[in-house]
Amino acid sequence: MTAQHLGSDRNTTDWWRQAVVYQVYPRSFADLDGDGIGDLPGVTSRLPYLADLGVDAIWLSPFYPSQLADGGYDVDDYRNVDPRLGTLDDFDAMVAEAHRLGLKVMVDIVPNHSSDQHLWFQEALRAAPGSAARERYVFREGKGEHGELPPTDWVSCFGGPAWTRLPDGWWYLHLFAPEQPDFNWDNPEVRADFRHTLRFWSDRGVDGFRVDVAHGLAKDLAAPLRDIGTVEGYTPGDLPEDGSHPFWDRDEVHDIFRDWRKVFNEYDPPRVAVAEAWVRSSRRTAYATPQELGQAFNFDFLKAPLHAGELRSSIDTALADARAAGATATWVLSNHDVIRHASRYGLPDGRDEEAWLLSDGQEPVLEREFGLRRALAATLLMLALPGSGYVYQGEELGLPEVAGLSRDSLQDPVWTRSGGLLKGRDGCRVPLPWRREGASYGFGGGGSWLPQPAGWGELSVEAQQGVASSPLELYRAALATRRRLLADEALEWADDAPTAHPDVLHFRRSGGWGCVTNLSDEPRPLPAGELLLSSAPVSGDELPAWTTVWLRTPQA
Repeated sequence: MTAQHLGSDRNTTDWWRQAVVYQVYPRSFADLDGDGIGDLPGVTSRLPYLADLGVDAIWLSPFYPSQLADGGYDVDDYRNVDPRLGTLDDFDAMVAEAHRLGLKVMVDIVPNHSSDQHLWFQEALRAAPGSAARERYVFREGKGEHGELPPTDWVSCFGGPAWTRLPDGWWYLHLFAPEQPDFNWDNPEVRADFRHTLRFWSDRGVDGFRVDVAHGLAKDLAAPLRDIGTVEGYTPGDLPEDGSHPFWDRDEVHDIFRDWRKVFNEYDPPRVAVAEAWVRSSRRTAYATPQELGQAFNFDFLKAPLHAGELRSSIDTALADARAAGATATWVLSNHDVIRHASRYGLPDGRDEEAWLLSDGQEPVLEREFGLRRALAATLLMLALPGSGYVYQGEELGLPEVAGLSRDSLQDPVWTRSGGLLKGRDGCRVPLPWRREGASYGFGGGGSWLPQPAGWGELSVEAQQGVASSPLELYRAALATRRRLLADEALEWADDAPTAHPDVLHFRRSGGWGCVTNLSDEPRPLPAGELLLSSAPVSGDELPAWTTVWLRTPQA
């Protein structure tokens, strides 16, 4: 059994190489105590469902004590559980049950910033300028005659300045919300404390970590701080190739992750991590090396339109980068930060997604069935690729984005910080429907913290269970078939196939099977082979529009 093959086995050191990881947003997954907020006992109660679904691991978004200024990504205490979500004993019970069922557990770690309620930041607010307490964060005097202007023109990712002024006249840095002050990673105390946190959760049985804002930790804090020219946001392509940006994707960040790798390797098996790094694809590789985290999210694939040429280019680049890093590729179509792909793919190509959200999903009216058909075709393509697939909770139900949330129900700081120009990410975080009926469709006994739309129950697990044509049963069949078929991480494009077409992606995997995706509105010839799985009904010798099939191929 080769190292590449080990990824298909849940119990090996390299379990993550070809794993399917299911992202749980705990506050929206399952609520066992009936207070309207999902909790860790709720997650534990639904682990048999996830094991039956066929995933290899779960990844939990933050469950730490938090003021929820940013959905839990403002952390008060990195080594505890939010009392609204449970206790450390509940966490231990969840990990034990996951491992009993053969599931690995990954957790979010948020190292770029803490909550403003964190013990250290509260200590810094009480301390004098220049004190050791303030050196754990980034405090600076302002510009202007009386220090009334921010130290730089840096902009928050959520809109507005990245600096907030204190009553003593000093300013502190927050690349996100004001309630999320940035750590100073030049400070040895910060580095030591996060090593402590990594060991704390690893000692409790955590198998890996998802690293939030991995590309933001290292900053050029040498005086004078550099302006960058005020811009509202950035794309990875805007970042310099040489790692010279003042705070994004600096070369020094890799010293931090090489240090973390030493901690990961203290364990048997070594812990793994995946970087959330919105950087150029050419610079993403460094985060994923065996000397650092092991994996990095490939957001190019998520962002690519459903055009055969662009998807193929994204796939080729990701696989080449993974090989160069000695890592494995990652694939993802939805998560807690983006519009669910069942809705994205139902919008006209090139449509302004933010404008669609601001119209409450009315302009244009979503082509729901078309979007779902394209989403399932894309999912089956994704699950056939070499590497790890990351699945966001509810996508196995084909859940759409809840675009019609009223303004007074929105909780994402993006809404207020952007001055109402961006609606935010609440629409993909609406609590899951488990049953057809009930006050919260089986989410819990006390309603849900974000309103669920009418008819949500018809998309529930109960409504789809055992229905052969449902998204849920397609995911189950795909994950079971995938595990049986996986061998090494090789991929060969079938450009020599007689049915090759510019709108069709066709590749072969080791073991005599392959994947064919028709990314067009017209049927295309279906290659010869035994049909193993299809994202939509197939008959005869035609591959229907917007359909993916897995075939056992005689020519492979």
